[in-house]
Amino acid sequence: MRKDIEIYGRGVLPPRLDNRLADHFTLHRDPGQMPSEAWLEEFGTRITGLANASFTPLEAELMDRLPNLRIISSLGVGYDTIDVAAAKARGILVTHTPDVLNADVANYALLLLLAASRDLLGQDAYARSGRWAREGRAQLTTTIEGATLGIVGLGRIGRNLAKKLEVFGGRILYHGRHAQPGVPYEFCADLVDMARRCDALILLLPGGAATDHIVNAEVMAALGPQGILVNVARGSVVDEAALIQALQSGQLGRAALDVFEDEPNIPQALCDSDRVILSPHAASATVQTRQAMFDLTADNLIAYFDDGAPLTPVPECRDML
Repeated sequence: MRKDIEIYGRGVLPPRLDNRLADHFTLHRDPGQMPSEAWLEEFGTRITGLANASFTPLEAELMDRLPNLRIISSLGVGYDTIDVAAAKARGILVTHTPDVLNADVANYALLLLLAASRDLLGQDAYARSGRWAREGRAQLTTTIEGATLGIVGLGRIGRNLAKKLEVFGGRILYHGRHAQPGVPYEFCADLVDMARRCDALILLLPGGAATDHIVNAEVMAALGPQGILVNVARGSVVDEAALIQALQSGQLGRAALDVFEDEPNIPQALCDSDRVILSPHAASATVQTRQAMFDLTADNLIAYFDDGAPLTPVPECRDML
């Protein structure tokens, strides 16, 4: 049943999410990057909830123009595009969509790791081009059996991935803000030192100022000319210029990237490299996971306006319940 509540859908909302919100609320769809004065005059004070599409920036300036806004429901587990501190200061609760995408993102990270280690794209090209018939078998690749694998960001997705990596029989190391009690993996406080010990680094940490370019030239040099870098986190966590230099100079072996600093724009140097696998920010992009994300985005708004208790507030806002 539709409630007498007005929701602002910011960014392009997927049809499933759009329809669910429209069934429960009066939904005002995105009028532009920043709503016009006319729109704000008519609707600004009436908006009490906001559904924020993936990667749509949401800053304090807009929050100031929506004085009765009480909740922002963000589509995605990452929320670095939202000024959460500004929202909380205004009494606005922020939610996101954790857990429902853990398995698929971990699976995709593993897929990229295996594809990079076995040079899957190169093997495919070798077979398609006829070189196998003309020149014989392709060059040997490397295995991750028994390898030392490092995870940067052992959160929900990182722990899911670590469990999957155990089957390969190697050592699993992790880096983060602090050691986690009860996990059977070795914590490394120094990322450069961890990279030096690893055959591959898989990035699963959040974006934001605290992690900007945390994987820099020094980390990549430590990972070394046989090392593999897999990024399914945020493009901002890797110094992309340093990555290109490391690949071109041979300081880093291979990279498999699902995220980039200036999405959807990818530097031509990465596109031209035969030692990079590129993916269009697709780690969670299965029908099943995306539907669960869309539903949780809507469910957070519905639950909040039903009883004031959304299902998955971001950590910074849990004390607001």
